[in-house]
Amino acid sequence: MPDTPPRSPKAEQTRQSIIDAAMRLFRTNGYEKATMRAIADEAGVSIGNAYYYFSSKEHLIQAYYDRINAEHAEAAAAALAGTTTFSERLGAVLLAWVDVAEPYHEFAGKFFKTAAEPTSPLSPFSSESEATRLAAIDLHREVIDGSDLKLAKALRAELPELLWLAQMGVVLFWVHDTSDGQQRTRLLVRQAVPLIDRALRLTRLPGVRGLVDDVVGLVRTIKPKP
Repeated sequence: MPDTPPRSPKAEQTRQSIIDAAMRLFRTNGYEKATMRAIADEAGVSIGNAYYYFSSKEHLIQAYYDRINAEHAEAAAAALAGTTTFSERLGAVLLAWVDVAEPYHEFAGKFFKTAAEPTSPLSPFSSESEATRLAAIDLHREVIDGSDLKLAKALRAELPELLWLAQMGVVLFWVHDTSDGQQRTRLLVRQAVPLIDRALRLTRLPGVRGLVDDVVGLVRTIKPKP
């Protein structure tokens, strides 16, 4: 977050009240109609106080992303404990995200519509989202490092980001999933993870290594330069 208000108990309570008020208004009135003044009124704070903590609605959505990311990290840590099989670890992390995000599903589409704009600060690829993005990539690195998966060094270095991109695909599917409890998304994860696992284990075969090197080279070519 660009804004860094003091983290006294009262300040944190005010900050969380503003976030909660914004989430309620986004859900009931829609993102476009929820003005900062309306959010401040809903939270019971002055408009100046709301802007003190969040300089725009976009920063409120970034706080929403940060909250989801923190809750996901906590749920994933519990799911990964004592598990060493790669497919179980990856599946646990992806399903933990679906569980954590479920309460926000009814209005998530409005957020992702805005985030899909390439120049939006809400884009998962934006500089404003970098901390959340890197934390998510690190979580996938933890999935790999604690697993039984053996990989070539070059592929292992790129895989956490590739798995995060796969997670973004799951998120996009989830946004459009209208099934009860997003059961279709859960089924997608359960069926896709074993395929990913098998494909990665095949990369150890001598005849496949050249193709893997080509894929890694392609990934490194198209990645944006820091």
